[in-house]
Amino acid sequence: MATFSRKGKGEMPAISTASLPDIVFMTLFFFMVSTSFRETSLLVSIKSPEATEVDKLKKKTLVSYVYIGTPLPAYQTLFGTEPRIQLNDSFKSLDDIRDFIASEREALSEGERPLLTTALKIDEDTRMGIVTDVKQELRKASALKITYISRKKSK
Repeated sequence: MATFSRKGKGEMPAISTASLPDIVFMTLFFFMVSTSFRETSLLVSIKSPEATEVDKLKKKTLVSYVYIGTPLPAYQTLFGTEPRIQLNDSFKSLDDIRDFIASEREALSEGERPLLTTALKIDEDTRMGIVTDVKQELRKASALKITYISRKKSK
């Protein structure tokens, strides 16, 4: 009877690394495509108020955000502890709201300009005086489509 002999007993074949760069680049491209970056960094502290009737915004590209709240501790020495208005990445005054809305409209196409919504993200401890002033400036800028950002009330 014939016997079979093995060449190189107990040795495992080497793992092929030829496809490893392909896998790395596919993973890199996946994360580059699927990751979204934050457009603005918050300079004010905001704890959104709770609401019972909450709807999601449909098209977030047509939304301009106005943040109102107390400055973060790093900015309180410079700007104080009173509620401030943040437009994009800087603190602004009430007079700058019209220019902000105009620049946001200019960034949109002609057909999308009437669909622009202004979202007010306001800290729950902010007094209504500054909110009313911001709403009056938005009226003067003809930004009449306003929504308030809130979180869903937990049961």
